[in-house]
Amino acid sequence: MTAQTAAKATAIPQTPSLPQARPESLGLSPVRLQRMSDAFRREIDKGTLPGATVLVARRGQIGWFEALGRQSPAASAPMAHDSIFRIFSMTKPIVSVGIMMLVEDGHFLLGDPVAKFIPEFADQKVGIENNGKLDLVPLKRPMTIQDLLRHTSGITYDHTGNGLVQQMYQQSRLRSRKISNAEHATLVASMPLMCQPGAEWNYSRSTDILGRVIEVVSGKSLGAFLTERILAPLQMAETAFHTGEENAGRLAEPFANDPWTGDKVQFFNMLEKPVMESGGGGLLSTTMDYARFSQMLLGGGTLDGVRIIGRKTLELMASDHLGAGVKVDSPLMPAGHGFGLGFAVRTQQGMAPFPGSTGQFFWSGMAGTFFFIDPAEDMFVVFMMQGPGQREYIRNLLRNGVYAALD
Repeated sequence: MTAQTAAKATAIPQTPSLPQARPESLGLSPVRLQRMSDAFRREIDKGTLPGATVLVARRGQIGWFEALGRQSPAASAPMAHDSIFRIFSMTKPIVSVGIMMLVEDGHFLLGDPVAKFIPEFADQKVGIENNGKLDLVPLKRPMTIQDLLRHTSGITYDHTGNGLVQQMYQQSRLRSRKISNAEHATLVASMPLMCQPGAEWNYSRSTDILGRVIEVVSGKSLGAFLTERILAPLQMAETAFHTGEENAGRLAEPFANDPWTGDKVQFFNMLEKPVMESGGGGLLSTTMDYARFSQMLLGGGTLDGVRIIGRKTLELMASDHLGAGVKVDSPLMPAGHGFGLGFAVRTQQGMAPFPGSTGQFFWSGMAGTFFFIDPAEDMFVVFMMQGPGQREYIRNLLRNGVYAALD
């Protein structure tokens, strides 16, 4: 290591840890938490996933934090507490908090039309499939900021189906990391919506559009705004849209092919700086960084005396915003759940095929990362892996194991 490299290495910012305690002092059974970790080890031994981290915190302290397996299937390095992951859609809650901070600052209202900030959305139409063709019909009402937050905008994703609108997405440059957030928003606005705003819950590129709204309103890049208002105040030193070469040895990677289907797995290069800072799925993070964000959410908007967002604003975000009036037909929305402003929200104790508490809120990322906040139990959990095909199975193993460990 040269002197210059050594100096660079020592300059890497470190995320401060949260307080730690013995699990039993937090009402968590160490024996049962060990069984949960053993279940993940069995999956690693089967070759289902290379490795994972699991962090369980309750009453403001970490009771369990394990790094299991290997960081990458191509190397012998073990998974580490500070391994770096693509968190994909766990970017969305961070960006949603950013939008709500601007609402609190009085820059706009949730009911404001998106076209007020991105004029191209004023001309959108809804695409209705009719005998293999799209009939374009006018909007019944404008798409709002609230629609973007709760995924009722009518925007879609290219990978959630193969309808005619989604085929248009698939044939466009929307997946490119080399277009700007402004170009991306213009592209989305140029294509028809899947449905009328407010009519259906369609998981979508809506949060990418929120990222562009943040840029328009703040006059800063999305990354600069998030760093200034959320990441730096929370001391989330390693959450960003790319990372430096000095961290090349800390990157968690998936199997080249999915162990269940054999499908090729190809993710973006974490060392490459993208032009597009995707508000819907572009961030990298570590388990501890996201734990700090999660503790802030569990703490009603504050961490270490720093208030990020108002308590009542956060309550609004973590409430169901769909109700009975919005059609929901998606495997991404479990039974007994609704969706708030950036999170899924548990609305019933039963219905879902896994344990939890009413009022719990959470979201996840397509590579397998997952977090949930359970205010009723004063608990949060952060789980990180890069195993896209196994994500739903592993998440339910996690939920079962964590809730089994509660006294």
